[in-house]
Amino acid sequence: MPGSGKKLLVVGQGYVGLPLAMRAVAAGYDVVGYDVDRSRVKRLAASETFVEDVTPAELAGALETGRYRPTSEGQDCAGFDVAVITVPTPLREGAPDLSYIETAAETLATHLRPGATVVLESTTYPGTTEELVAPLLEEGSGLTAGTDFFLGYSPERIDPGNPVWSLANTPKVVSGVDDASLAAVRSFYDTIVETTVAVSGCKEAELTKLLENTFRHVNIALVNELAMFAGDLGIDIWESIEAASTKPFGFMRFTPGPGVGGHCLPIDPSYLSWRVRRALGQPFRFVELANDVNDHMPDYVVRRLTEALNRRRQAVNGSRILLLGLAYKANTGDDRESPAVVVAERLLGLGAEVRVADPHVGADHINGQVERVEVTPGELEAADAVVLLTDHDAFDLEAVRTHARYVLDTRRRVAPGDGVEYL
Repeated sequence: MPGSGKKLLVVGQGYVGLPLAMRAVAAGYDVVGYDVDRSRVKRLAASETFVEDVTPAELAGALETGRYRPTSEGQDCAGFDVAVITVPTPLREGAPDLSYIETAAETLATHLRPGATVVLESTTYPGTTEELVAPLLEEGSGLTAGTDFFLGYSPERIDPGNPVWSLANTPKVVSGVDDASLAAVRSFYDTIVETTVAVSGCKEAELTKLLENTFRHVNIALVNELAMFAGDLGIDIWESIEAASTKPFGFMRFTPGPGVGGHCLPIDPSYLSWRVRRALGQPFRFVELANDVNDHMPDYVVRRLTEALNRRRQAVNGSRILLLGLAYKANTGDDRESPAVVVAERLLGLGAEVRVADPHVGADHINGQVERVEVTPGELEAADAVVLLTDHDAFDLEAVRTHARYVLDTRRRVAPGDGVEYL
């Protein structure tokens, strides 16, 4: 079996690292899943998954093979043939926080052996692999990247909840600090995924990830701003989008929504903007404008809701508002940077009685001031307004249309009817 007998170390067992670990076990690797979060490791050891793309049965099966071992003990990192860093890279006050990458590299350095391969997958700005990770590995190990060990970058392309494109069949961009490193990195991923796409250097691979998400971020901001203007002008933006989508060339369909969420869109383009400003002293105007538009979409949703209640001679203060969905994306429990959370907080600040239904987001992720409910006919009828923020398949949208007095649908999923409005 490809990779059989080789030890893979995956640093970080989150939305990126855990699916990679499971795929590698299936490919025959002996996998150590290292994570500093002891509670997470304990849950994984008990076959408790928190990632929709990894089922409890899949996790249990990997554990039963004896070739997957979750751990938070640094000494368990020793002896790896390949190590992949999949740790978070958040923004702190507008600047990239690479502390998790730094800690991971320092940990790996103490166990790095000649001939081993290290790959960074965490999203970051161009230059991180060569300017940050390489020196940390070299200083801590006494070895030289490209000479004694191989080093590269391969951007993650995980799309939680996507039933078509998985880790295995999504083309994987790969790179190395030199030709030998590229060959080693590509050789590893060729045993994990169906297709690898080599680029000439790590900076090109790092920019590839930022380009992909900046493209989406800017285009979503475009349709979001158009949606606001179209609403004020009395134009159906959704009909225009559908009509434009019939053009077989030169147009790609993007739709408006309550904002952007997850780790990628709200954060990744800002890495590029930060890097450009820091290195060149110039603003990346498209990214900064897109950030401004998308960051204010939750406020627009609240404004639209306020206007709708005013037309019914009601104030937001004291109104019972039912929010459908807190996750940033349909059919996932990922509420990182979710605009739905911001909408809930804004409504609470205005004095609304906020209730929320989300079959995927755990109770521990829900604001204590918000009551969690099920979407029943009684709950729908009791609400002064229902706001569809995340279009989970589990929601009975026909029941929403039938029983709710007023619906603000930010995803255009509820069928037209009396009291139904779209963003």
